[in-house]
Amino acid sequence: MPLNTQPNFSEAGKRYFQAYSPGDDFYELLIDTHRDLSDEQSAMLNARLILLLANHIGDIAVLREALQIAREGV
Repeated sequence: MPLNTQPNFSEAGKRYFQAYSPGDDFYELLIDTHRDLSDEQSAMLNARLILLLANHIGDIAVLREALQIAREGV
């Protein structure tokens, strides 16, 4: 399965009237999750989130592709 790089956010049972709205919802949730954390705590949260989501994906080829794409932008 190739890495999906197209917008793919949704929430079961929720209707969106703008294509960008689900992504905005995720971004707001991400920012709220980091609120009031120190830089060190925020970095730890990011690391834990990455490992949790990588485990959920599970496909090493997809994860390899994601890591390569992410590094290209740095």
